[in-house]
Amino acid sequence: MAMTENENQQHREGETTKAIESQTAKLPSKLFLCAALGSMAVSLTLKCLGHKHTALFVGQWAAPFLLLGTYNKIVKTHGHDKQDTDI
Repeated sequence: MAMTENENQQHREGETTKAIESQTAKLPSKLFLCAALGSMAVSLTLKCLGHKHTALFVGQWAAPFLLLGTYNKIVKTHGHDKQDTDI
């Protein structure tokens, strides 16, 4: 389904979003995967050392790192806002 020009203008990204995406797109996707795996390793280490609550806190970082990596990959693959360049 094609968007009309008026609908397209309502869904454009703001300048701040474009600036953030242009900077984060420079980061390799592997960085986010390594950060997630690293947080799991640190969490396991903390758990083994008896720091239960800190281990749980650090272990919860894995999911946001993976989500950021997925978002980063989408931005790299599909561009910032393809609709902006089509007009």
